[in-house]
Amino acid sequence: MHLRRLQEEVARWIEATPQGYWLPLANLARLVEEVGELARALNVQHGAKPLKPGEKPPDLEQEMGDVLFTLLVLANQSGVDLERSLTDTIARYDRRAPAGRRILEP
Repeated sequence: MHLRRLQEEVARWIEATPQGYWLPLANLARLVEEVGELARALNVQHGAKPLKPGEKPPDLEQEMGDVLFTLLVLANQSGVDLERSLTDTIARYDRRAPAGRRILEP
């Protein structure tokens, strides 16, 4: 996994901006907004949400990237190692999974 490296890249980028990190609750609001945009993109692509006349279809890949970027920002400012967090989460799923459906190698 390379989440740690991505967190470092995001940290470098944020630290190079004049404003730095936004407040954590502002970043949470931003994450919720980005997830909403992702939900809309999925609803247009796979659901019943029609596009408005002349509206460009949302870019699912871009919306997922925005969600991931904002999550990386929140993890950085909260001191969370997302690589360890995801590995721990996958291990929990593996413990609950039936034999033969493990995600991580032991």
